Amino acid sequence: MLFLAGAGTARAQQLEPRAYSPAPIDLNIFGIAAYYTTGNTLTDPTAPVQNIHSRIDQVMPYYGRTFGLFGRQASITAAVPMADAEVTGDVFAQGRSIDRTGLMDPQLRFAANLIGGPALKAGEFFKRTPETTLGMSVMVNVPLGQYDPIKLINLGTNRWAVKPELGLSHPVGDWSFELYAGVWLFESNDEYFGGKVRRQDPLESYQAHVVYELRRHLWLAFDYTYFRGGETWLDGVNQHDRTSNSRAGATVSFPVGKGRSLKATWARGVSTRVGSDFDTLGAAWQMTWF
Repeated sequence: MLFLAGAGTARAQQLEPRAYSPAPIDLNIFGIAAYYTTGNTLTDPTAPVQNIHSRIDQVMPYYGRTFGLFGRQASITAAVPMADAEVTGDVFAQGRSIDRTGLMDPQLRFAANLIGGPALKAGEFFKRTPETTLGMSVMVNVPLGQYDPIKLINLGTNRWAVKPELGLSHPVGDWSFELYAGVWLFESNDEYFGGKVRRQDPLESYQAHVVYELRRHLWLAFDYTYFRGGETWLDGVNQHDRTSNSRAGATVSFPVGKGRSLKATWARGVSTRVGSDFDTLGAAWQMTWF
């Protein structure tokens, strides 16, 4: 439920520990997350901006619910991020500072277990023996964020994006080991800066997480993601900007009362071939109920 987001397709680089962890059905999840991101979060190397540095303050309410689907646990989640961003850099060799405040692209996510993770009520769920699970999900970026085709820097992307993914989770005592593999598929932006059409190739995404549960609702995760591809084309001209980047981070979650928890997260770039290289600090307050 905890998304790490920068601007635009920097959200393709999110780290999501326990995204496929089993949960009882009929569980409602509501939270508000806040992030501070600094560095180069401009993921569009085709824009004529150099020496980039940005600061993004973001608030994101989200809501999710679990349910049973063909005997397996499934869930649906919606997140609506809003941001205040300041970007400085050289635009056509001239120093500029740009401020943006408004709505980023909302996200919808559907997930379901394929192997393991049966649909269980709370009483049955907490008596179960943890088992290996394989889940699938589909995440959708909805192009409702702030966008103006005459501006170089925008909070929205003006295109649909869909990410199908598989997630494997294997428990070993108080530990669990998670591997995800997915791919972002992008619609073309027909109203790109300068009246051009911008198309982007698929962007592969891989994640690995090691989670240690100290006790129920108190856990710590170490996270790593690698993504590659995503080469862009402007009016059919290849921009030679294929991505091959990685990020690492950590997440901790602890209870603050019945049905409530706090999460803290940190992530930074490990290697960057093209595009974003940024650090993120975040916190989220979350409540659950049946």
